[in-house]
Amino acid sequence: MDAAAARSLPGSTPRGFDPGPVRSGLEAWKRRWEDRLAGWRRLAAGKGRLAIGIASCTLCACAATEGPQGPEGPTGPDPEGGPGVPALGAGASLNGAVPFPADNPWNLDISSEPVDPNSSTLIASCGLRNLHPDFGTVWQGAPIGIPYVVVPGSQPRVSVSFHYADESDPGPYPIPADAPIEGGASSSGDRHVIVLDRDGWVLYELFDARPLDGGASWEAGSGAIFDLSSSALRPAGWTSADAAGLPIFPGLVRYDEVVEEGEIRHALRFTCPRTRRAYVHPARHWASSDADPDLPPMGMRVRLKASFEVSGFPPEVRVILRAMKTYGMFLADNGSPWYVSGAPDARWDDDGLGALKTVPSSAFEVVRMPPPVTP
Repeated sequence: MDAAAARSLPGSTPRGFDPGPVRSGLEAWKRRWEDRLAGWRRLAAGKGRLAIGIASCTLCACAATEGPQGPEGPTGPDPEGGPGVPALGAGASLNGAVPFPADNPWNLDISSEPVDPNSSTLIASCGLRNLHPDFGTVWQGAPIGIPYVVVPGSQPRVSVSFHYADESDPGPYPIPADAPIEGGASSSGDRHVIVLDRDGWVLYELFDARPLDGGASWEAGSGAIFDLSSSALRPAGWTSADAAGLPIFPGLVRYDEVVEEGEIRHALRFTCPRTRRAYVHPARHWASSDADPDLPPMGMRVRLKASFEVSGFPPEVRVILRAMKTYGMFLADNGSPWYVSGAPDARWDDDGLGALKTVPSSAFEVVRMPPPVTP
């Protein structure tokens, strides 16, 4: 907890505590206080991991001296994190933290928004088939899904050269030499690399990433940097590490949310095989030469119909389906029809996740879109 947050709770500042040494290392957390406090309450109520008296002097003293302080903190980076403070490492838990502000499009409840008048046609254009979970444990020797790694603010930055440099953020990027690559080190696929700087609350994403000289530097197709405390978009017409110019990480289904938290509080990411040469907010980029108005534009948002019954699904699948009803999914890339993106984790139950394959695309509807951006 930063000093300002500690002083906001009556009686929470321990006697003799000097906030000065840690204030600079926690400046980026000020705007995340509400998420952190919500995380404490949720864990205290549902998991017994904290005493209900979250405002006690003892707890705040612990948060002030043992939490993530960055390189200037009294104890250095805390690998386990805490409520609202992500842990460190590959596939680490965010401990209830949610990227981007509450009013960011990724985090908005769209369950009561009107349906797009062309919804049925757009749904069919993506394919009349069932969902497919594009994440899980391991398939053909490689983790299934798009991996990520959480690093401290002290992680050394390295240079990255880009093929699409004119639409990439130059960096440098805090990429560990052993950062996980989508599909594995020898993958011929998209090879996304996703790095979350916990202390700066900044997201770094690469497409077609390849380490050079053992990770001393990297090369990639494109790269994007997102301030997770801001809702700023990329410049109009710019790609990112994703075709739609959107961040990837906020749209992933993650084990820590589904199983540990029991709730996803953001929209998800999915793909369609054919898209339109157009995009809608919050997307910033198209990836097609086809102007057919019956094809979906990048950034199209779909949601699971409120009438779709989810009670008979496994618990982890119910969590995912409830998020699809509340927050929906953004069309973010060209790919296999109705593939839902997520992060790999050895703890996933692949058989349980397989129940998603029984959910038909006809159970979805398109949320009404603004006029698309076209050439």
